This record gives sequence, C-alpha cells and structure tokens, in this order.
Amino acid sequence: MPAFSFLGNKWSLFLKSDLLLAVNQLAAERNLPKPVVLRAVETALAAAYKRDPLSNGNDVIVNMDPITGETVVKTVQHVVEEVEDEGMHLTIDQAKEINPDYKIGDIIETGQLEFNPGRIASQTAKQVLMQKLRDSERDIVFEEYIDKEGEVLTGTIQRVESRWVTVDIGNTEAIMPPSEQSSFERYRPSQQLKFYVVQVARTIRGPEIIVSRTHPDLLRKLFEVEVPEIYNGVIEIKAIAREPGARSKVAVLSNQEGIDAVGACVGLRGIRIQNVVNELLGEKIDVVEWSEDPVKFISNSLSPAVVDKVDINREEETALVIVPDKQLSLAIGKDGQNARLSSRLTNWKVDIQGASDVQTEDVSDTMEDSSEITTDNIELNQTKETNEQIDEDKNHLEENQNNQEIISKETEQSAEDELLALEKELEELEKQEKLEKDSKENEMLDVSSDELWQVDNSMYNTPKKEESTGIRFAEDISGFYETDEGRKGGKRGGSSAKSKRRK
Repeated sequence: MPAFSFLGNKWSLFLKSDLLLAVNQLAAERNLPKPVVLRAVETALAAAYKRDPLSNGNDVIVNMDPITGETVVKTVQHVVEEVEDEGMHLTIDQAKEINPDYKIGDIIETGQLEFNPGRIASQTAKQVLMQKLRDSERDIVFEEYIDKEGEVLTGTIQRVESRWVTVDIGNTEAIMPPSEQSSFERYRPSQQLKFYVVQVARTIRGPEIIVSRTHPDLLRKLFEVEVPEIYNGVIEIKAIAREPGARSKVAVLSNQEGIDAVGACVGLRGIRIQNVVNELLGEKIDVVEWSEDPVKFISNSLSPAVVDKVDINREEETALVIVPDKQLSLAIGKDGQNARLSSRLTNWKVDIQGASDVQTEDVSDTMEDSSEITTDNIELNQTKETNEQIDEDKNHLEENQNNQEIISKETEQSAEDELLALEKELEELEKQEKLEKDSKENEMLDVSSDELWQVDNSMYNTPKKEESTGIRFAEDISGFYETDEGRKGGKRGGSSAKSKRRK
C-alpha cells in the first residue's frame, strides 16, 4: 500500500492504462466482445475489494470507463424485504429514513474506496476473472448454437474414445453418442462429414451439443440442400423411413401441377440423389410418390417391386399385398428390409404374399366353405328331398320311357343309313379296280408282233437286199453284225477284231 501511495497519481494512471490494455488483449484472445470482458473485470475487482477491511462488509460495485480506463470503487447496500446480511442489506424502513423515495430493489451508495488493489486482492481478482470469462464463453456458444438445433452442420471428427465421437463444429466441440452412430459407418480422426444437431443443452461444464448421423431429418435436410424445389416448398417430403447406413425410403408430393416430384428429387441422370447418397456414405435411397389413397401409397412404397393387388383393413390398419411370384423376394427385400421400410413409411402393417400362394389358399377356402355349406344344408335338404323324390321319380320314369322310344327309332334309322353308305362305297371300289386293270392291259407291249423285231437298215447306210423288213434267221443276224460298220474291226471292235485275236 505505501508503494502505491509513494508513486502517486502517475502510477495510478499507468495501472489504469495497463488494465485497459489487458481487457483489450483478453477480448482478442478469447474471441469475446470487449463489453463482456469489461464486465468480467469489474466483477472480479468487486470480489477482490469485498475482502478489503475498508469495505466494512458492504457490497462493492466497480465501474470502469471503457475509453480512459478510469475505475471507481463504491460501497453500496441493497434495499430488501428481509435482511440476511446487515452490512449489505437494508430494510425498506431503514432506507426511507435516509430518503423517502427509496423502494425495494434500490441500491444505496454508502461510500467510495481508492482503486489501489494489493497482491492478495489481485490473485482473487484473477481467479474470478478467469471463471467469469469461461462462463461468458459458454454463454456465447450456447446462444450461438441454440438456434441451430435441428439443422445440419459440417464438422470434423477430432477423436474417437470408447465409442464416443468428438466432433469439431467450429467454435466448440460436439458429442456423438453410440445411439446416434450408424453401424455401417467407420469414423476416423480428421474425417469431415455432415451432422444433424439433435440437442443443445446448458450444463455445469458448459453447453453440451449432441449431433447425429442416424436421425431421419438428416436425410430431409440433405434433400433440401440438393433439391431447390423442396427448399422452396414446391415439393413436399411427406414421410421418411430410414435404416441408417443401409437403406431409406422417402415419400414426396408435388404441390404444383406439371412437376414430377420423384423426377425432381432424382435429378438429371440421378445427380441430385447421388450427392445425397455420397453424403450418407453409400446409403441406398428409394424415392416414391405419396398418395392419400392407402392402396396406391402402399403399392408405391414397395418400389422397385411390382404389386398386383392390395387388400386393406382400415379398422386394424393392415394390408395384404399380392405380388407375382417372381417379384416376391424383391418385395420382401433382404432380411425383410423392404417390407419393414414400407410398413414404417405408410404406418400400415404390410403382409406380402405371392400370387400362387393366394390361389392355393383361395381353393382350399372354397373347398372348406363348400363342405361346410353341404354339411349345414344336408339336414334341410333331406326333408325337402323326401317330399320331392316321389314326384321326381315319376317324372324321371316317364322321361326315360319317352327317351328310350326316341333312341330306338333313331338307332334303326342310323343303321339303315350306314348299310346304304357301305354298299355305295363297295360299288365305287369295284369300278375303280376295273378301270385300273383296263389301263394296265393297254399299257402292256405286244411281244408277238413282227414289227417289234424289225431293224431299219437305212440307219446303217446299207443297201436293201430284200424287201422283207424282219429278221427271221440266225444267218441274217450274223450278216447284220458283219455289215455293221461300227463292228468291222473298228475302233469299237467287232467280229474282225475278234477273229484277229483268235488267230
């Protein structure tokens, strides 16, 4: 204390300027507004001066000029209904004795202290100052992210510890618990992903921000980013069913005529939906059209499978879906995934069956129904049959007699007609046989005729010796060979060639 008084006013001015410089430096380092740091310093100095015996147990208020750094320390008392601390509080009656205008909640200044903190007071001020700065930082972070609850933020994974993932989202860190993590994703440090802000809470340690990668609204927000029509409200997402990391179904509706909701979400060559799939690390997404008609909506929700028929029970909210046998496995999906997502999307209990199974069940049901009907009606029919049997038997006898007479007449006529037809066929066959024999006889050659054995000598350019045209003796035949130019020892060989060979 003497050292400060020895230096006088010059030292106090130096302290003031040094303190103001410290305030500016803290504001820059902590990324806090200067007024916030200034209020923290004032609170810290007030806490330090309360321990000063000169305060006499009164409350202390410190005011610092943000421009000059001039500091004023005041001792005050508060007007309250019930006094807890006599040095800090006054009753309303005591306050009115000082000034009749005072009321509950007013602050009465009792004196001023010289701004000349000692060593112990400065340590106390430092501790309080750091605590107030931390609280201010937490408050600022909380106010910044409380409005971002329900939005998507881009963050970088800092560390993975015992399945808890810490994510850096900018000015602070967020936590992703195991319940908000996808079992199909593997997280590693420095990996950059998009996260859905589930909750922003204020705790003793500061604001706690919980993010998620499994929330259905993460898919909704990603579609709003990629599809302008959804962000503008032209297309509306009516329902989402998701199995994080594996597969999701999104039901969309167009609020404007002429716009295809599914096509707008898919995009040209699938570029829009592919961007969403990439953000979710390969999660498959089915976009279907929403409809008020539950039959149509359930049929669409089972895409890409083709549905033949949908029978619904509105009271129990159940639906029986019939699909072709080839589409049964596709409609159910792997481990029933497609059927589960369809049920979640439509809020109906969906039962999928093949066409052949339904037909067999229908046949068995009809057989059972028919057997039940017959057994139930046997007793009723027995009484009726006993009364009607006599009349029916008489009618049957008369009808049978008439039918037998008609049948006998018809049989006789048919037999006569068959005999006549057979006789005609036999006559025609005999005529055909005769014609065939005559034609064969005419075609046969007459071997006994002399003209068959006649040889025309003009063909061989020989003079006619006799007028007879037939060959009747062997000598004539031998002469015929000798006169044949083709056989006179020529190139083809004849009788002369054979005689030479013999010689």
